[in-house]
Amino acid sequence: MDFRLGEAAEDVRRQARQFLEQHLTDEVKEKMHTTGVHHDWDFHRALSERGWVAPGWPVELGGQGYSVVEGLVMQEEFHQAGAPTYGVGTTMIVAGIIRRLGTPAQKELVIPRALRGEIIIVLGFTEPECGSVVVAAQTRAVRDGDEWVINGSKMFTTNAQEGDYAFMLTRTDPDAPKHKGLTTFLVPLRQPGVEIRPIRTLSGERTNLTFYTDVRVEDGLRIGEVDGGWDVMAVGLSLERAGAQGGESSRMLAALERWACTTPEGGSAPPASDPRVRARLGRAAAENEVSTLLARRSGWVQDSGALPGVEGSMAKLFASEAITRQSADLLDMLGPDGMRSEGDPTALAGGAAEYAYRFALGTTTYGGTSEVQRNIIAQRGLGLPRPR
Repeated sequence: MDFRLGEAAEDVRRQARQFLEQHLTDEVKEKMHTTGVHHDWDFHRALSERGWVAPGWPVELGGQGYSVVEGLVMQEEFHQAGAPTYGVGTTMIVAGIIRRLGTPAQKELVIPRALRGEIIIVLGFTEPECGSVVVAAQTRAVRDGDEWVINGSKMFTTNAQEGDYAFMLTRTDPDAPKHKGLTTFLVPLRQPGVEIRPIRTLSGERTNLTFYTDVRVEDGLRIGEVDGGWDVMAVGLSLERAGAQGGESSRMLAALERWACTTPEGGSAPPASDPRVRARLGRAAAENEVSTLLARRSGWVQDSGALPGVEGSMAKLFASEAITRQSADLLDMLGPDGMRSEGDPTALAGGAAEYAYRFALGTTTYGGTSEVQRNIIAQRGLGLPRPR
């Protein structure tokens, strides 16, 4: 693999920074902070107008024809800036699945509207009683003629309050083994029987617990074969884990570097004059570089025509474990004063380490827990047997 990005990728980076300067305003940032919702329709539509909802898709399909690595460079800039791209990301994960596995009617229904920034598709995988074991899903889908009737609940359905559809994993054969008997649907959210309850995470983000009571879905919105949902999910999870990683780590490190290079009021030297401070910041910088390179390797695998299953798990695992280590280490470095939160004018480094510490705990579960990722790497990457 050639680690040099090339002039085309660096040009994408420059364009992304210009876009962020124009559209990621202080008002957008403040709204995300106060509401916990990392979606903004104006920002979303501006991405669409720029042709950046799916920059790596072919031009004839509404993309920019960027390589996956060039698209990752754009994601890196957006993530490091804290841009509200979560809704765009989940929507295009599902649009990518439909592009690969969907029927012509499904492609016509979803893809043009997604590229125009008109719809959001959220993810309905996790359930309250199943944790990260998505194959243990108990949300039932029972066929009734040309429709399916869905009953159950989903946890962590982020942006459901803004969403149009949920890409949902259901159980259609309760007697089959866990990985069998699963079917995926595109479930319209704006209909009777759908209840959305907000939940706040430790980091202040709004996610949702969603309930489905006798919700009807046309068979035409079934993605893949009946009882073949795990094959569809494998594509979706690979795409989810293969994106840019480490954005929150990079923002935290940048804030701590600025703090370290500033002489405190009444002080004689900046914190960076202490070699112990430099050592901690250096370790974080090295880990962030590894996170970036692992994500780019996943992009390289995609550019080669394959799905980055193991590679995506490696990138996701390392990045989430890295921010967990870094935030604890850097918060310890700041001492008690580091516990002041963002918004407190006396917060050290703007409260970056305190926020990252709270945020980090969730990253070890999103997209599959660290334990799940280790199992994937061990079994699929190293050929080790399944744990008993």
